[in-house]
This record gives sequence, C-alpha cells and structure tokens, in this order.
Amino acid sequence: MIGEATTAQRTGHTVVIVAMCIVLFMTALWSLSIGAMVIPLSDVSLTLLHTVGLFKDYAVQEVNEVVLTSIRLPRIVMTVLIGGALGVSGAALQGLFSNPLVEPSLIGVSSGAAAGVVMMVVFGAGLALPTVGIYHDLMLPIAAFSGGLTATYLVLTLSLQMGRMNIAVLVLVGVAVNALAGAIIGLAIFYADENQLRTFTFWTLGDLGGATWSKLMIAGPLLVGAVGGLSFFGRSLNGFVLGEAEAFHMGVDVERAKRLIVFFSAVGVGTSVSLAGMIGFVGLVVPHLVRVIFNADNTLVLPASILGGAWLLIVADVVARTVVTPAELPIGVVTALIGSPFFIALLMKAKYKSQI
Repeated sequence: MIGEATTAQRTGHTVVIVAMCIVLFMTALWSLSIGAMVIPLSDVSLTLLHTVGLFKDYAVQEVNEVVLTSIRLPRIVMTVLIGGALGVSGAALQGLFSNPLVEPSLIGVSSGAAAGVVMMVVFGAGLALPTVGIYHDLMLPIAAFSGGLTATYLVLTLSLQMGRMNIAVLVLVGVAVNALAGAIIGLAIFYADENQLRTFTFWTLGDLGGATWSKLMIAGPLLVGAVGGLSFFGRSLNGFVLGEAEAFHMGVDVERAKRLIVFFSAVGVGTSVSLAGMIGFVGLVVPHLVRVIFNADNTLVLPASILGGAWLLIVADVVARTVVTPAELPIGVVTALIGSPFFIALLMKAKYKSQI
C-alpha cells in the first residue's frame, strides 16, 4: 500500500491533528469575543450553549446573542471553511506538481473568477442585470464561481493529450489562461467608471464581512465537499513523489487522481473567491509551514493544512477587524502582510542550507 504509515507515525499524526483542532477551536472562540463590541469569553461560550438549548437558565444578553449568532458566527464559519479550502488546495496542488512553490492560482481559477466579477461589475447593467440590492450581491459570487470554473475547464481540456493530463502542458496552459484572464480584466477596466473600478478593486483585496447564513447554505456544501474530497488523496500524493509511473505500479489511478485533485481544488478555491474575493498566500505558505514544522507525509500535510489555513485566516480576520477600528482592512492585504515575511524567511533558510 502507498504511503502506509507505521503505528507510531499514525499515532504521531493523530496527536498533531488533535492539538491543531484544539488550538483552532480556542482561536475561534477568541475571535468571537473580539470586535467593536468586546464580549467576554465566558459570555461567548454560555451564549452559544444557550442558543443550542443548553444552560437555559442562563440570562443571555440579547445584544450579545444577536451579535454572535447573526454577525460573528457566520463570519467565523465562513472564515474556517475558506481558510481550510485554500490551505488544502495549495497542499494538494503542491503535491501533485511536486513543487512547494505552486499555489491554486496556477490552474487559472483565481484569475478566471476575477475576470467573471469584473465583467459582471462593468457590463452587468448593459445586460439588464441588477446593479444594486440583494440580487446584485448574489450575482457577484455566481459570476466569480462561473469564471473560475470556466478557466479551470479550459486549462484541464487543453492540457489533455490522448486522454491523459500532461502536467507540464497544464502549467503552460495555466499561464496562458491567466494571461487571457488578465487581458479581459484590463479591457473591462478600460471601460469602467470610477464606481465600478472601486467595486472591483475592493473585491480583489478580499473581504470576509459579507458572511451570512444564507450564503453559507449555498456555498458551505461546496467547500465541505472540496475539502473532504482532497483530504483523501494523501497516499496518492505520496506516490506521486516517486513519479507517475511508480505511483501507477503502486496502485494509484494516476489520471483519475490528477483530474479529481484539480477539480476539487478548483471548486474549493472558486467558491472561496466567490465569497470573499482574492485572498493570497494561504494556499502557498500554510502547506510549506506544515512540511517544515512536522514532515512531508501528505497523509499529515493535507489535514494539517486544512486546520492551519483555517487558523491563519481567523488570525488575519481578527487583525483586519481590529487594527483600524471602526474601519476594516481588506483580508487579502492582511494575509499578504502576515504570509510574505514567513515565506521570505523560509526561502532564506532554504538558500542558507543549500550553501552549506
């Protein structure tokens, strides 16, 4: 069996995952207490327990309950799902390409989503589409998701050779599709007015403030499905480390694995981008940090990247909400400010080791 871990390794992996789950849970509770209105952690816990039917005798403050259940809780759920999807998508694609510098944007999903949004923002009125109100708010995620999946479909289709996905061709096609999407974005921006340009620019910087339970009802299953689907490819990705031919002889359905990994990554990243805009560095930095801190076994890297991505995005969201209160920083700016120094430090460390 590929990547069959020993009992000691499985125990070690379990300990790491359980510890990360505890840290993530405590960080999420802390995040729920932070904001323009600070709520003590004890009140957060008791209010949430009261909401689900426990501690019924506890006197809940109505304002705390409204803030937690209607504003902060859907935001934290969306943050966890998006962070997990971006983290595991980056880890899976890095394993597939055997390159730790790969990120989800390589397959065109991010640029395709951006192209879909800018076309909606700039030309939506000319197509008799709603430009304000709830329907407009729903159309932007739909446009982003459609654009991302369209770009990914082009990359996948053009990278097939005699029914098999050529990874080298996929990279080149991804570069071409990203360039095409960039051209479409540039053309649309040329025709955009100031309001349209401001809307698109703000969307590209990322924003978690639009979280609602209604959006999560639609996007949640897609994110959970993508994250869950990718988490099962740890052993297959361990086989890819040895090469596709070796992985095939070890029992991996190579073509099926490649297509499913790219598909689930596109769904996860496309849905994330449609909900919160462009959020960089999570899918690039988190898997790399997991490999450095723990090990490169993908049966650990994938679930740890889910938890690590969720944790990083929660911390970034708290910073975005609090550092310039009552205003809010774009989440994409915060993740770049947090992630880039870590990534530079890792690159310098690797450079130093190569010189020894």
